Amino acid sequence: MAVVGINTQELEKIIIDDNEDFAAMFEQFEKKESTRVSEGNIVAIENNQVVIAVPGEKKEGIVALDEILDAQGNLLFKVGDTLPIVITGRRNEQPIVSYKKAIRKEKVRQYIQSLGDDYKDKIVEGVVVRRNKGGYVVESGDIEFFMPKFTAAFKEGSKIEGKKIKACIINVKPEEDSIVISRKRLFELENTVRKDAVENLLKENGTLEGKVKKITSFGMFVDVNGVEGLVHYTEISYKGPVNPSKLYKEDDIVPIKVLNYDKDKRRLALSIKATAEDPWREVENELEVGDAIKVTVSNIEPYGVFVDLGNDIEGFLHISEISWNKNIQNPEEFLKVGQEIDVEVIEIDSKDRRLRVSLKKLLDKPFEQFAKKHKEGEVLKGVVATLTDFGAFVKLDGIDGLLHNEDAYWNKNEKCKDLMKIGESVEVKIAKIDRQKERVSLTRKGLIASPVDEFAKKYSIDDAVIGTVRDVKDFGVFIKIDDEMDALIRNEDLPPLKKEEIKIGDKINGVISLIDAQNNRIRVSVRRLERQKEKANLKSFNDNASDKMTLGDIIKDQIS
Repeated sequence: MAVVGINTQELEKIIIDDNEDFAAMFEQFEKKESTRVSEGNIVAIENNQVVIAVPGEKKEGIVALDEILDAQGNLLFKVGDTLPIVITGRRNEQPIVSYKKAIRKEKVRQYIQSLGDDYKDKIVEGVVVRRNKGGYVVESGDIEFFMPKFTAAFKEGSKIEGKKIKACIINVKPEEDSIVISRKRLFELENTVRKDAVENLLKENGTLEGKVKKITSFGMFVDVNGVEGLVHYTEISYKGPVNPSKLYKEDDIVPIKVLNYDKDKRRLALSIKATAEDPWREVENELEVGDAIKVTVSNIEPYGVFVDLGNDIEGFLHISEISWNKNIQNPEEFLKVGQEIDVEVIEIDSKDRRLRVSLKKLLDKPFEQFAKKHKEGEVLKGVVATLTDFGAFVKLDGIDGLLHNEDAYWNKNEKCKDLMKIGESVEVKIAKIDRQKERVSLTRKGLIASPVDEFAKKYSIDDAVIGTVRDVKDFGVFIKIDDEMDALIRNEDLPPLKKEEIKIGDKINGVISLIDAQNNRIRVSVRRLERQKEKANLKSFNDNASDKMTLGDIIKDQIS
């Protein structure tokens, strides 16, 4: 006899009135059903009715026409034929008879005979066809069974008609052609059998076989020796939680080990993975952090990749450990399911069953490759990868170099984010390779013309210029020459001018003292201009003076 799991919480909600008199209910039920089957003769067939002469009755009986039609609508009998009937009621002393019920009663009588005396607790399966005051009528193979309300074990208010059920035969009354069944009794039997079966299963220490009955998102229900238990999705594989529908289907035979039985919830816990040796013991004994191993990509997620070690253990390869390239958007750009790769073990956590690996640690760092291949001062072409407030990152041969705004343009007001576009090709010079911090600094100065270069085409050192004061600083005064080039007059180059008397917008005469094209700097000196004037005056005086003039004469003229 097959055993079905019982939901005892549902049984607790069932309303059963133990004070109900079963005999009285059954008698009431039988009042509408005559136990006497007789034969009647068809007198007439008219107006969708069949008129039948009933033995012992003063008036003829009526049968609905559809009772003597076959599935195709053809008549099974004709006027004058004899057929079995049973009286189901009366209307104005005229008997109402039924051919179909007579047939059913005959089948019930034959079924009762086939049962014999050994009918107790025999299980039947059927459908609830209707209810009456005393209980329910259940039909199974054209045989009707009576199930009293207090043995039905249905939830109050639930839809019963049309429900498929199993129940036990608890009583047979041949004289009334009735068979009484009970769901409550079936539950009692199943609980007893289940209890014994569970106790036997708990004694089993080895591996058993079970059949998959149902697959859900949280696990599988498996039948083991007639008892149904749950294999939670965490108990299927040592890899961790898995989708059972991807590994199994209903009716599959699987190895099973019993874990425990929750008496309160009446739930049997089963495991598939417990039937195999724990592979984490092998990991603990044979693997160490830093080991290089070959794995197979088993699953790809946006945040990383799961890899199969080949012994029912999965490792995790985070997206940040796939490549030295920090701009990976999706692991699928680099790896495919089923692909074999070499990785380095970076973490083993046996307690939490976690193993992390790295692919990039077995690859050369892009910076190291770049530093071996290139040197400072080298000019390269790159592509603008990122724009920021302080400059741009330019992709060069596998690495991103930093181009600061001040190294990109001579004009301090110009910025990369305003003048460059991502993806734009740009020529740069390697300014510095910092091996300690693994950084590459870039510059465009020296590759593009400096404003000072243009200025130097017009002016030379010691050329006289006139500039307009643009700003006054602690260390000197900035002037603008020709309304376009800034120049600095340092404090020591201002005399004979007094700095405290200088105002923005004033005109200042001076001479060029420094042209630094590399650093885009111009310096002007007033003092130097004054010295030039003194030298020029002295030279002019010497050229025009008389050969007899003495030094005293010269001094006398200057102080007079």
